[in-house]
Order: sequence, then C-alpha cells, then structure tokens
Amino acid sequence: MIILAKGPKYKVPKRRRREGKTNYHKRYKMIRSRKPIFVVRKTNKYIIVQIVYPTPIGDYTLVAAHSRELVKYFGWRAGTKNTPAAYLTGLLAGLRAVKLGISEAIPDIGLHRPVRGAKVFAAIKGAIDAGLKIPCSEEVFPDEDRIKGITIAEYAKMLAESDPEKYNRQFSQLIRNGFDPRLLPQHFEDVKKRILEVYRSIESTNIASEVLQKVVAL
Repeated sequence: MIILAKGPKYKVPKRRRREGKTNYHKRYKMIRSRKPIFVVRKTNKYIIVQIVYPTPIGDYTLVAAHSRELVKYFGWRAGTKNTPAAYLTGLLAGLRAVKLGISEAIPDIGLHRPVRGAKVFAAIKGAIDAGLKIPCSEEVFPDEDRIKGITIAEYAKMLAESDPEKYNRQFSQLIRNGFDPRLLPQHFEDVKKRILEVYRSIESTNIASEVLQKVVAL
C-alpha cells in the first residue's frame, strides 16, 4: 500500500531527485563555491570521471575520462569497473586537468553512499596523485593493496589453487580476454607508468582558466 504525503506544506520533489540523480541541496552549495567539481559516476560496466563548472543554467564540462579509454589507449586488460580501473581513470582525468591549468576541484560522488574504500574514492585518490587538489579525507581511500590490485590477485591465486572451477567462473571475462588476474599488480604498474609517461610529454597550458573566465562572465 502506497501512502501519499498530504498537507499544505508538502512539495513534490524535483524529477531528478525523485529519480535518484541529483541532490539539489548539495548542488546549490557547489554552485555557490564557484569552483570546478570533480564528478565520479559508476555504471554496471564503467567508471566515468568529469570535471565540470556548474552554473544555474547547466554544467560546462572541462575535462572527462572514461575507463574504456584505459583499454583503448593504454592497453589495460583487467576490467573497466574495479577499484584499480577507478584509480587509473581518476589519474587520467587529474593529469588532463592539471595540464589544462586546473589546480583544484571539489568532489561530487552524486547519490552514491560515501562508503569507506569505495571505488569513487579510488578515482579521487588517482586525481590527487596526479597533482589535483581535492578536499577529501585519506581515511576514506581504499588501501594500496586494493588500488594496485594485490587483493584481487591474491584472491585469484587462492581460488585457482583451491577451487579451479569457481576461479574460471568468477574471472571468466578476464580469462576469455587472455589475461591472468594473478598478474594484476604488475599490469597495474605498467599501465600507470604508461599513462604518466604520455602526459609527462604533453605541454601544460592555461586554457581551462581562460574558459572559466568566459563562463563566469556569462
């Protein structure tokens, strides 16, 4: 049985709030901060990171990174929705932001629950390691073993030895792609090094600051 709210003071929540997409109280505070926002979103398959500048009429996207880019451009083979992938996607977005002249941002994890060690915080950790200043307590970040994939690799090794059938079933997609999950930590380091080398060779600019000045003037 559905009980409808009644009374003269009742207001119907905005559509995006009803759909679980937007916290308008938080958004209002973000707009008033006049700072870029580091947005992290998850889907069933990917991690998406954007740095946007919010305005009352809409958001201007300054930087974006998608976990499928790890596969397409950097040879990542260990899945696009796990904690190591989230960290690397955040690292990629952070490097792009710093190269464009963005020095700081405030975090926005949407309506995701702020669970300690969550993937959204792995992405924020990646961006901070890239040089972007984001206010966030270190206590909520996943530990290094989870970020580097050591936890996954050790679990895969244990499973392969104790229950090969379950190992093949649980890691079927990675195995189908020709990747051994027990090698994840070294693969993580190789891809991270590749990303850093690429962006180390790219010249820095202040184009993002110039764009922001124009947006603020609108």
